[in-house]
Amino acid sequence: MDRILNITAIAIALFAGPAMAADRTVTLAVENMSCAACPVIVKGALKGVAGVRSADASVPHKTAVVTFDDEVTDIASLIKATTNAGFPSTLKEE
Repeated sequence: MDRILNITAIAIALFAGPAMAADRTVTLAVENMSCAACPVIVKGALKGVAGVRSADASVPHKTAVVTFDDEVTDIASLIKATTNAGFPSTLKEE
């Protein structure tokens, strides 16, 4: 019985590892967004970053909410992507 439990625990650890990827959601304060096309450009730039799972941008709030795998990318890469698209951003304090 102990052997079955040990094998089960090992199997769970092996197969659950990838499912435990560290998704993280952050809000970026985004400059220069002023029209309906702006969030489309910001979202496209963010979704082009490897590891980004989702991105949404708001003109009225001048923010972008990004969910990403922090084992694949980081906040600096997100900021670089928006900046390169013409929309400098910073991490918004929660």
